[in-house]
Amino acid sequence: MKRQELDDLVRLRRARDRIDRDYAEPLDVTELARTALMSPGHFSRSFRAAYGETPYSYLMTRRIERAKALLRRGDLSVTEVCFAVGCTSLGSFSSRFTELVGETPSAYRARRHEGEVAVPACVAKIHTRPVRGKETSGPDPRS
Repeated sequence: MKRQELDDLVRLRRARDRIDRDYAEPLDVTELARTALMSPGHFSRSFRAAYGETPYSYLMTRRIERAKALLRRGDLSVTEVCFAVGCTSLGSFSSRFTELVGETPSAYRARRHEGEVAVPACVAKIHTRPVRGKETSGPDPRS
């Protein structure tokens, strides 16, 4: 692997780490590209090549993961969870949640989640990561 490719991967990881840390903040491709010291176009292409999804898709996956945890707690409304994870449109949040999880946020919040509570967070993250149209039952095949 060339030195430039390694440097790009380090910068892409920095941007991905920012998404993981600041998912609730207003992040767009231009801001994330700035974090990676790349042009927005190069950043988007490189991110997709490295991680198999667009920066926006990765960001929304992180937001939905966090939303699932908040909804399992049961003390916040779907609207409160939507805004807590950085989404600005309840309709878009609900559509994306349903697409990734396979049920509406309200239905997810209403059902029982006892089996998910006793699992360590690092393990639960692997098994509950949203994937388009269904939840995973094992390690993410994209990893």
